[in-house]
Amino acid sequence: MITIEKNQSTYTESVQNYVNQVFETVKKRNPNESEFHQAVKEVFDSLIPVLVKNPQYINQAILERIVEPERVITFRVPWVDDHGNVRVNRGFRVQYSSALGPYKGGLRFHPSVNASIIKFLGFEQIFKNSLTGQPIGGGKGGADFDPKGKSDGEIMRFCQSFMLELSKYIGPDTDVPAGDIGVGSKEIGFLFGQYKKMRSTFEAGVLTGKGLSYGGSLARKEATGYGTVYFVEEMLKDNNLSFEGSTVVVSGSGNVSIYAIEKAMQLGAKVVACSDSNGYIYDKNGLNLETIKRIKEIEKKRISTYVADHPEAIYVESSNGIWTVPCDIALPCATQNEIDQNSAELLLSNGVKAIGEGANMPSTLEAVEIFLENNILFAPAKAANAGGVSVSALEMAQNSTRLSWTFEEVDSKLHAIMKSIYQNSKKAAQEYNAPGNLVVGANIAGFIKVADAMIEQGVI
Repeated sequence: MITIEKNQSTYTESVQNYVNQVFETVKKRNPNESEFHQAVKEVFDSLIPVLVKNPQYINQAILERIVEPERVITFRVPWVDDHGNVRVNRGFRVQYSSALGPYKGGLRFHPSVNASIIKFLGFEQIFKNSLTGQPIGGGKGGADFDPKGKSDGEIMRFCQSFMLELSKYIGPDTDVPAGDIGVGSKEIGFLFGQYKKMRSTFEAGVLTGKGLSYGGSLARKEATGYGTVYFVEEMLKDNNLSFEGSTVVVSGSGNVSIYAIEKAMQLGAKVVACSDSNGYIYDKNGLNLETIKRIKEIEKKRISTYVADHPEAIYVESSNGIWTVPCDIALPCATQNEIDQNSAELLLSNGVKAIGEGANMPSTLEAVEIFLENNILFAPAKAANAGGVSVSALEMAQNSTRLSWTFEEVDSKLHAIMKSIYQNSKKAAQEYNAPGNLVVGANIAGFIKVADAMIEQGVI
């Protein structure tokens, strides 16, 4: 236990030193995990005033406990490709916190997946899930498997092998995975089918993001993108701004991006650019959403093919270049750290008014600092992209009651949740002398609920 000086004049400085010491311990125990370090530092930096005001969190070693996952599972995933070759990938599941409910968080299948990525995502998920107000804890998982270029048979065999091990650790009241990058309805279906066969029971609540024919929820596909826009809409309203008539740039062209584009357009915005990992398209007249949906959801092609249907648009190699496009509102919806310091400065110089993070941690710490120092409205990921897990929790509720809600019912509940997250983040920022800083507000609002639950449940 680290001792904190009680003299009032030095107390805040002592708390800062305490937090720094805990963070240094995190780095030593988790070497070379830069994404995880970044996520922890962002949260810790926000919590100084909370710890000053609430010393019980220090006395109960909440920081030391919350940075350590309750369980980390790593396993091999052998599978056979279409040519009969045995392939081996590495699987992960980090069960971070069950203080508020069963572990809840997506599975990511992507070559970049490693322990640092999964731990940063799981750590963020604790506070994101807390903000939703739903009874769910935080977790994350995945594998360094790349479904791109694989046949359906190869993806099925990989998912079946992955579930052989994962099934030992999940359940409707234990841990409920969902999709993430590389894990869509196809992968969830294969995973669910294998789980069902192994358990000889139909436990619909063990996975979310399922197909509508076997327990999935309407509006789940749209949830993260819609939720991001709903959150940003509230932030804009508070500052006498609107999507109506605004120029918007959305990075990515996957599920989150497509439905962020759709909702922004419904609110009157002109979305002029989106991207994939190879490059971006720019259409000064506004993107054609139906073409993008056809290319990405049906044809499964690269975004560069958009210009064949719309010759007035241009395609540019290099996805990071999308942030050179002038816009009023930027919605980074692709991946972590896609907006670095240089990109942030470009957005600033081009007159951006608001940033809404649809991806997980898409802005570096340096980029966030630039936005906040220049009074750019900033909606942080753990608040703004909580729509997906919110509707996952609503899917769990429907599965528990064996009922299905209409699209309008789910969308209405999602809209209300995102409004509540915004208001709670705003209120926490004001209470702790950081008015308008939603990074601080979201971190504090999410942390306090989890920390109080941990204290009430004892040292476990």
